[in-house]
Amino acid sequence: MNKLYALLLLTICGWYTTSYAQPFLLKSQTTTPFSLKIYYGSKGKGAFVQYSGQKGIIPLLLKSYTHDSIDREHGQPDEQVYIWDEIVNGKPSGAYSLREGLRYITDAWYLRGKDKRRFDLEEQKEKKKYDGVDKYLLHGTLVQFNHYYDDTLIFRYPYKAVSVLILPEIIQPGGARQSHIADYNFDGYDDVAFSVADAGSGVYQQFTIYLYNPKYRQFYLLQEPEYNEKARCSCICDVTVDENKKELKTSCRGGARWWQDVWRFKNNQLEWVRSEPPADPAK
Repeated sequence: MNKLYALLLLTICGWYTTSYAQPFLLKSQTTTPFSLKIYYGSKGKGAFVQYSGQKGIIPLLLKSYTHDSIDREHGQPDEQVYIWDEIVNGKPSGAYSLREGLRYITDAWYLRGKDKRRFDLEEQKEKKKYDGVDKYLLHGTLVQFNHYYDDTLIFRYPYKAVSVLILPEIIQPGGARQSHIADYNFDGYDDVAFSVADAGSGVYQQFTIYLYNPKYRQFYLLQEPEYNEKARCSCICDVTVDENKKELKTSCRGGARWWQDVWRFKNNQLEWVRSEPPADPAK
């Protein structure tokens, strides 16, 4: 396979495995059909469904996630398969599943718990233009933001408090805001992050990370570390996590060379560990 083509394919696959997509509208294939929207973030986390005509939402607990790359060598994009438990009154009451390709949904179904009846679901294209709004449900908190047109971030907490914040704006023409769900500080609780292309050449993503505090049941902004002359990067960019080593890694380009800074958390603040060339051969 041509190296440039392979790099492009890997970029596309990596692009859509982070959350960069609108919620999906699904409709049952039954005599009396029902429809719903399903929302979810990175690797199926933060998921919930909202049935058409209903104000309430139903939390979904991720049961399994599979990243299928078997057809990548034939030039096809990866697919992801999700299975969630439906949670009602704190208990499983059914299950949902779907297969997501590059902006399409197949093999979607809902299994009703009380009678084990399965409903096949089919993706429906929205009649109106997507407004960019996306939502997740994390730790009982509804997180709302916009991928394209608005910089507002809203946390609606289960105890009725609401926090309205402003995310860094999208600078690059035609750009979009990506979202990410991961345990960035390795405390066992998922956090949420948002990224936009840098204001310069736009070659890397600048991250804004909100850590979840289970004691106060709130999300708070992770402050960028103080200036460190040993660190190669001056921003929290292209963030990845090493769960085994409990390290957070940031990448940036200095001149014609890429660098990676490695950080660890100490008292919930980032502490520089080392700088090194990234392991990713594409950089």
